[in-house]
Amino acid sequence: MGFTMGLNLLLLMAMVATNILSLYHLSSTIQTPKSPAPQPVPDHLIHQLHTIRATINHLTRHHPSPPATTKAAKPTIPSDLLLYSQLSPIASSCHNHPELLHKYMTYTPFSLCPLDSDLAESLTLRGCHPLPRRRCFTKTPPKPTSSLPQDPFPSSLPDANVLWTKYSCKSFSCLNRQNLNLGFDPPHEVVNFMTYKSELDLPIPQLFQIAKAANSVLRLGVDIGGGTGSFAARMKLYNVTIITTTMNLGIPNNEVVALRGLVPIHAPLQQRLPVFDGVMDLVRCGHAVNRWIPVTALEFLLFDADRVLRGGGYLWLDHFFSKGADLDKVFGPLIGKLGYRKVKWATASKNDSGGLKNGEVYLSALLQKPVSK
Repeated sequence: MGFTMGLNLLLLMAMVATNILSLYHLSSTIQTPKSPAPQPVPDHLIHQLHTIRATINHLTRHHPSPPATTKAAKPTIPSDLLLYSQLSPIASSCHNHPELLHKYMTYTPFSLCPLDSDLAESLTLRGCHPLPRRRCFTKTPPKPTSSLPQDPFPSSLPDANVLWTKYSCKSFSCLNRQNLNLGFDPPHEVVNFMTYKSELDLPIPQLFQIAKAANSVLRLGVDIGGGTGSFAARMKLYNVTIITTTMNLGIPNNEVVALRGLVPIHAPLQQRLPVFDGVMDLVRCGHAVNRWIPVTALEFLLFDADRVLRGGGYLWLDHFFSKGADLDKVFGPLIGKLGYRKVKWATASKNDSGGLKNGEVYLSALLQKPVSK
């Protein structure tokens, strides 16, 4: 209905413009009776008429006005675009969750914002990336520490710099007791990405050797689903800038990335990377990128990684896991669509209980984007 009204308004404006032009031409002819020949219409007016006519033809061809007695038919939308609108945070996805969006946008202006980052995250994971609240103040910790560590692997993380209200644990020591591998104990994380335990591992020194042998440089990168930012922290010690996309999901991942002096990007896996085309040297996909992602969403993710990588840049799939048969029939061919050079391609069985039950395997792959296509 709104589009039809807009189209009718455009047609009306075009009609008025045409009449004005005709009246202008007619008045010019009347005011010069000594010239029997009609005055030519100026070129710029003819150009305007052609533009109006072309616009009307384009709109009526793609969106014809419905008969007065029938309702407007919905335009046909490609199925892949419909799927992407559900997976990617664009405005149309917010229409599917009006109650959550209304709850999120209900707040008292000029006061403190509600402590509901989990609500915003729920919307984001559903493909709705709401606009930030514009007229309330973000709450900060009441007594944060006066200084923050420069070392990305500090001996401890300051509890006072986190708002713990929405988390079940109220301290980093609590999180470490639950699971030391969550990434909240920097001294425990310091050895990650540095040792070679199996063919699946790619230690950072070896990564730099590979890049140097290819006469390539590593300066900028993205770590997709990077948790608390341990990969970015280690690369910082090599003077490489890595931004980390991460979600909290009940634990303060984003806060910890920032406490380590790194850049967190609060974004789900299906979101378009907030990076310009062809500017990254490296994109790493960690354990969060695995077979649980819908195949179409994974395809979007891989091609968005290709979008931000420069020619000669590297895509690193680090311990991607899937069923063995799916790796051969689905994910291997999907990765192959990129046409990248295989620098490393190693597989091994996933030997935990879930991996044994589902016949899963790990894939670690380092792929280099062609310099030109």
